[in-house]
Amino acid sequence: MPHHPSRGGAAPSKRGRRMGRVFIEGNEAIARGAMRAGCSFFASYPITPASSILRYMLQMIPEAGGTVLQAEDEIASMGFCIGASMAGRRVLTSTSGPGLSLYSENIGLAITGETPMVIVDIQRQGPATGSATKGAEGDIQFARWGTSGGLPIIALSPATISEAYELTYRAFNFAEQYRTPVLLLANKELGVTMETFDEEAVDLPPLVERRRVAPDAPEYLPHLFSSPEEVPAISDFGGPHIARFTTSTHDPTAYLTTNPAAIQEMIDHYAAKIDHAADDLALVREDLQEGADTLIVSYGVTSRSAAAAVTEARSRGKRISSLVLQTLWPVPQAAIRKAMSGVRKIVVPEMNMGQYRIEIERLAPPDVEVVGVMKMNTLLVSPREILEKGNLL
Repeated sequence: MPHHPSRGGAAPSKRGRRMGRVFIEGNEAIARGAMRAGCSFFASYPITPASSILRYMLQMIPEAGGTVLQAEDEIASMGFCIGASMAGRRVLTSTSGPGLSLYSENIGLAITGETPMVIVDIQRQGPATGSATKGAEGDIQFARWGTSGGLPIIALSPATISEAYELTYRAFNFAEQYRTPVLLLANKELGVTMETFDEEAVDLPPLVERRRVAPDAPEYLPHLFSSPEEVPAISDFGGPHIARFTTSTHDPTAYLTTNPAAIQEMIDHYAAKIDHAADDLALVREDLQEGADTLIVSYGVTSRSAAAAVTEARSRGKRISSLVLQTLWPVPQAAIRKAMSGVRKIVVPEMNMGQYRIEIERLAPPDVEVVGVMKMNTLLVSPREILEKGNLL
């Protein structure tokens, strides 16, 4: 497929080749971040506003020796990715809200199978089909609680083109390190908005490879761990070991079981490996002002309006702090509690009806007021709305 410079900046890069300063949209930044992380398999079903990720991956992965599939539907997309991941590939899929609903069952399968993968959700206005070309951030709680069993997941939220690139890369690291699906919750406004981006300026951690069982090990137990928080080593399907995988409750050997003690041991493990790593998974941006009596907690594209609101409020003599959450799940509780210290009011702007505000209310001291600035009419939350509804003018 030919590249169109007017629609996506410079020609895409193979893994490891940096392109310097380019003018690209968020969806291309996600694709570039995936390639930088070593993604070699992509499957998805086209859906606005995530479809261009498929186009970019069609340009990038084949020239790097990988595979791209346009699946017949969202359920098949997830199935392809689970199989490819368990065979040793680093995999990516992308969708939007209606597709995420269809992904739900297989997200649960990836959790129980301890399958590393990255799932991008370019959120749009809902519910149901909603407004296909309009933005929102209404999938926040669904991402956490939308699978059967309600077990913990990892979800990241970028606010800029640079963060879309960086957090996609980090999502692959988290997926491989913790043997789990990781969600990247972006937004139509970010996915199709173009900005100048300097790939050379992004500071990335070393690439994490999944921990594999030694080839000469006499046996492979797919979910063997010595403590609940330990992440089991993996042996790729088609490798030197017999590998088992099941959708049902199982023991550490991956054999089906109805034993309550064995089932509880596995459930505790799925939760513990994420919860135990919560501080390591917590990515935030802090702008804390000494003596501040107000804190704005934001995430995603709305954090850009929050930054403008903070600047305006400070110019009026207000003492105000800002905390931008790049990790939404698990909740970065330590960072949130630190930022809350000493404030009397917390303002939480969101492009939904207050989905993350409930997490802030849960953590806030009883004498601290939590104000939600909710908007779900397809328009961005403006700095003025944050200032007005937060009583910061």
